Amino acid sequence: MIVAGGKTVFAYEVIGIVFVIFLGSALHFTFALSGNLPIVGAFSAVNESVWEHLKLAFWPSLLFMLIEYPFLRKTANNFFTAKIAGTCLMIIIIPLIFYSYTAVSGRSIFSIDISSFVIAVIIGQLISYKLLTYRQLSASFGKIAIAAIIVLALTFVVFTFYPPHLQIFQDSGNGTYGIP
Repeated sequence: MIVAGGKTVFAYEVIGIVFVIFLGSALHFTFALSGNLPIVGAFSAVNESVWEHLKLAFWPSLLFMLIEYPFLRKTANNFFTAKIAGTCLMIIIIPLIFYSYTAVSGRSIFSIDISSFVIAVIIGQLISYKLLTYRQLSASFGKIAIAAIIVLALTFVVFTFYPPHLQIFQDSGNGTYGIP
């Protein structure tokens, strides 16, 4: 376990919470602000589906991972494993909360949607911190994590343009899928 660098790692993960929440919130609007440019849509929400809102957590988390890597690579353990675990938790928690509360309430509630995003980011970053300060795991976990990051990134891009016709991909406002 990291002792000396633990405070530094924790500080980065707290900064990551703020970074992901603010950038993720901004990405909700960037596609429309760009005039619906497809390249911007690959990284921004292109509609009001649950899937598109998961990009608001994924892409900022990925960007922050790239920013913090040079600073933490020698200080923290399990870097890529920690980051993919935290990011995956974020993109699991958001739909879990959404589908749970809408099953009970029968409708989407904006304040709960925003809160679930914030809660997911906080939990994801804290789990990341725990793994970054945990004992060193096998190097194969890191290789699997890097592969998972690549697969997730490609999946988010591909499903922006070619979404399956499943509920998670359907725009709650107009019933369409993908880029309008």
